[in-house]
Amino acid sequence: MAEIVNLNRFRKTKQRSEAQQRAAENRVRFGRSKAEKASDRDETARREQNLDAARRQESGGDRESDRNLESGANPPQDDSTQDD
Repeated sequence: MAEIVNLNRFRKTKQRSEAQQRAAENRVRFGRSKAEKASDRDETARREQNLDAARRQESGGDRESDRNLESGANPPQDDSTQDD
């Protein structure tokens, strides 16, 4: 006589093994180690720092307006340009 098999248990076991196989494939395709992520983050920070260090400063420019533009604030409006 054949052994009795619970089909739900068989189905769930098969789904788990397929999910584990899919997870292993995704780790190979998309996974990066913590050290690799930290290295990329450090490299990006180093590039940004070098770019900021090489940025030219405009002579005679208004430093306050430069800070406002960098921070995203709206520059002050000149009232003399409005038509009455």
